Amino acid sequence: MNEGKRTAEDFLALIKGSRRGKFKLYIGMSAGVGKTYRMLREAHDLLRNGIDIKIAYVETHNRMETAALLDGLPLIPRRKLFYKGKELEELDVPAVISLRPEVVVIDELAHTNIEGSKNEKRWQDVLDILDAGINVISAVNIQHIESLNDAIKNITGITVQERIPDSMVDQADEVVNIDLTADELIGRLKEGKIYPPDKIATALSNFFQSDHILQLRELALKEVASQVNRKVETEVVRSNSLKHERFLACISSNEQAAKAVIKKTARLANYYHSKWYVLYVQTPHENADKIALKKQRHLINNYKLATELGAEVIKIANASVAKTIIQQVKDKRITTVCMGRPKLTVWNMIRNNSIFNTLLKKLAMDHVDLVILS
Repeated sequence: MNEGKRTAEDFLALIKGSRRGKFKLYIGMSAGVGKTYRMLREAHDLLRNGIDIKIAYVETHNRMETAALLDGLPLIPRRKLFYKGKELEELDVPAVISLRPEVVVIDELAHTNIEGSKNEKRWQDVLDILDAGINVISAVNIQHIESLNDAIKNITGITVQERIPDSMVDQADEVVNIDLTADELIGRLKEGKIYPPDKIATALSNFFQSDHILQLRELALKEVASQVNRKVETEVVRSNSLKHERFLACISSNEQAAKAVIKKTARLANYYHSKWYVLYVQTPHENADKIALKKQRHLINNYKLATELGAEVIKIANASVAKTIIQQVKDKRITTVCMGRPKLTVWNMIRNNSIFNTLLKKLAMDHVDLVILS
């Protein structure tokens, strides 16, 4: 690429970045910890200090303490839509951009918009508003972060459908954890401050079990801690001796194994604020005319997941997986290779031992770490 063009593009990106709105994100371990309440309290503080702040979308869930805080705050009317015979309300993005407040509060970041909306997800609406130069305060629960989806399912037994990409959290200029102890949260639930009385017993026997809450709380604390570390890494002057991490996730056509490797590598890359890649080596026995259609669909879905989580996907046809990995490590200046635990028969272990040893020796010589993920 022409050096002058590259310099011009960098400067243009810098200009656009300076015009972009700032993004503050409240993260909680579950519903009812007080995210919306805190956002509205902050809105009152900003209003008292002469900041032009407006409420574009807030969901009070009929919680009296939260609803009371809406009094005195300027609202941007929601957009009314008819869907399947019902009148529904959505965030009015054009109205927000037209009014151009200094700060806007937008709740329920993981919400899925009504069919026919410009964007499928509310987090995409927030990106449009940030790009327009408007500052945004928003909130999300830990279970809605994409790369934590499997961990949440293991804890609660529930597959959360509405999710935001990790890159959305990464873009936040400030991340705040709203924390309660398990006893405090369960107490709020029993007092009817989270759900109506007819839903309390069900909630206590499912999502709001004490051990579930403790594990979700740990995930939320870790997520916010990693965001703080990332901010230090990017904003505090770094020592020249610190190497810049670059991750390579090596996947197969196995849907579940590949998905796990992608999500866990995404967590590592996000923690280190690093560039990362997903590599699939198509060996001759997995050529398009030989691989099952089901596996092809799995690969496409995993490519899509990797892209959404911020990876660059690399697909290479080659008979040697090990040689391809070694070449990509060199070409992309990889510091850590991540792969799933191989499922090898005794014969395959004997046959592949020399190949695997060659890979290990080469990675060791180049001071590249190898992480085997379960």
